[in-house]
Amino acid sequence: MSASDPISDLLTRIRNAQERGKAKVSSPASRLRERVLEVLQHEGFIRGFTTVQQGSGKAEIEIELKYFDGAPVIAGCDDHGVHA
Repeated sequence: MSASDPISDLLTRIRNAQERGKAKVSSPASRLRERVLEVLQHEGFIRGFTTVQQGSGKAEIEIELKYFDGAPVIAGCDDHGVHA
């Protein structure tokens, strides 16, 4: 994944994990990503997240995804920009 667009990378990881019904997904840690995740959690789009140190010494963020009646809380938009 490209480090030049960390927010796009983060959102893509979340979207892909939700499409596969995963409970959690991880992402490289950064303060910017943590701030975005704070907003997503505050607005009710994710359950929560924690930052953990990996054996390699690099930190990762583990994100707990949220579903409602089996469907991802974060949904895409149709061709008209209306959320599905």
